[in-house]
Amino acid sequence: MLNIRMYKKLSYLLVFILVSGTLIWEYKVNILVWAIPKISNISVQDNIPTSWSIGPEMPTEDDRPNIILILADDMGYNDISIHNGGAADGTLKTKNIDALADSGILFTRGYAANATCAPSRASIMTGKYSTSFGYEFTPIPALGRKVLGWLAEEDDFELKQRIDRDVVSKMPAFMDQGMPSEQITIAEILQDAGYYTAHIGKWHLGHAHGMDPLSQGFQDSLGLDGPLYLPEDHPDVVNAKFDSSIDKMIWSIGQYSATFNGGSVFAPDKYVTDYYTDEALKVIENNKNRPFFLYLSHWAIHNPLQALRSDYEQMSHMHGHNLQVYSGMINALDRSVGKIVEKLKDLNIYGKTLIIFTSDNGGANYIELDDINKPYRGWKISFFEGGIRVPYIVSWPSEISPGKKSDIAVHHFDIFPTIAKAAGIESAHVLDGRDLLPLIKNDNSSEFNRTLFWRSGNHQSVLHENWKFIVSKKENFRWLFDTSVDPLEKNNIIKTHPEVAKHIEGLLVKFNSEQSDPLFPSSYDAPIMIDKYDGQEYEEGDEYIYWSN
Repeated sequence: MLNIRMYKKLSYLLVFILVSGTLIWEYKVNILVWAIPKISNISVQDNIPTSWSIGPEMPTEDDRPNIILILADDMGYNDISIHNGGAADGTLKTKNIDALADSGILFTRGYAANATCAPSRASIMTGKYSTSFGYEFTPIPALGRKVLGWLAEEDDFELKQRIDRDVVSKMPAFMDQGMPSEQITIAEILQDAGYYTAHIGKWHLGHAHGMDPLSQGFQDSLGLDGPLYLPEDHPDVVNAKFDSSIDKMIWSIGQYSATFNGGSVFAPDKYVTDYYTDEALKVIENNKNRPFFLYLSHWAIHNPLQALRSDYEQMSHMHGHNLQVYSGMINALDRSVGKIVEKLKDLNIYGKTLIIFTSDNGGANYIELDDINKPYRGWKISFFEGGIRVPYIVSWPSEISPGKKSDIAVHHFDIFPTIAKAAGIESAHVLDGRDLLPLIKNDNSSEFNRTLFWRSGNHQSVLHENWKFIVSKKENFRWLFDTSVDPLEKNNIIKTHPEVAKHIEGLLVKFNSEQSDPLFPSSYDAPIMIDKYDGQEYEEGDEYIYWSN
């Protein structure tokens, strides 16, 4: 990620040019605000009440299950207590998420489709490797890429970002960078089958040319327009900020806003996690008498770190302001899950509702907390386990026995076929994912072995049988781990098992030959240390990869 010394050098240089040598550190945020399109230029109205579609007044004879997909953002493996006995410093109990897992099945080896947001979400929505249709990289505005280039030129660290300025100059417009509209989403499949479909929260799959939620199968959509959970100076919020460029950019362009069904931009009326939850409750209430699909895509717990003061104060026993704020945010997300389950029970539709809970990728290195992906190495933006091992829970009380746990590797693209099968839909679309229900109900794990792949330009990985292979290609950094004895990826055995490595590399070559070229190219490679978070100093011997985007 970008580092503060590099950031300072750029800031000093540009301020010198722009204000005739007045080197004032406080101008650093303004420089990036001038360089990047500002969300805050958009006029934001006061809260506008939503008008969700309303189903029939009486229950219909359609007894197909309701389906709720809850997607957290940047939630690390250690951010739910059922994994390690306690989240954060070990004392935070996510009682509602844990209870959801206890009501169905907890997949302890749940894998994200990618280690960044957009490709994972594309895979969830389509049931495919996003590389199969070229959605390999997360879209970034052209001016954002230009700023990255400036920063890279000023970088004097040993690990430098690599920017291809020629590629940057030829990038398509930001609004054209999205998931192709011809891709069929699970929402489209369900809508065509008579389900009511609603989207709440983050989308990140494009908004132009038919790529928006309303064009991709959702009848109603309450979207995220700005990344703030509450205004920065709100009396009920506690903020945590970091001395890193990515956090400063988020804060500088941040806005507290949303849109409903493509309408005017408005300010929500409460903390965003709670706001989305309460809107989800309205969707459930309005459509309790017909089958519905609710995609609740929380912004939580992505930065900027902002917690409700009431949640923050519950973490007063913890050491460290950042940890307290982050833990407060987890508490709000856990509260969301609890409220949704409670509403389903109140309406007597809990048993017939399939709930899937997961995260788009692992915890991020730029929030400066050590153990969010504990016990695994790596972060969001790497294919070590910490970047792609995520919470993965499936609950369907009338169909799945409670208290199940599985260590079979499951993947984000399995969500599409699982939902389709539960809804009684025989999809004719070719998918990479598999229906998880036979595995859940019959535990036929021997029939579920497969090879999984991850790719983001320079950085790629394969999980084949017991073997995990990771490569950072341009550097010729290669790792091989035997996950049956080394699930924490501590011991690189590539030198002692050359034939295994050669075989798996052959599988990767074949996989890559079957994928599509990226819809838009990678323009930079960013160095990511595996065992240190952003802001910690690189020392000789530290392992790292270069991530392409």
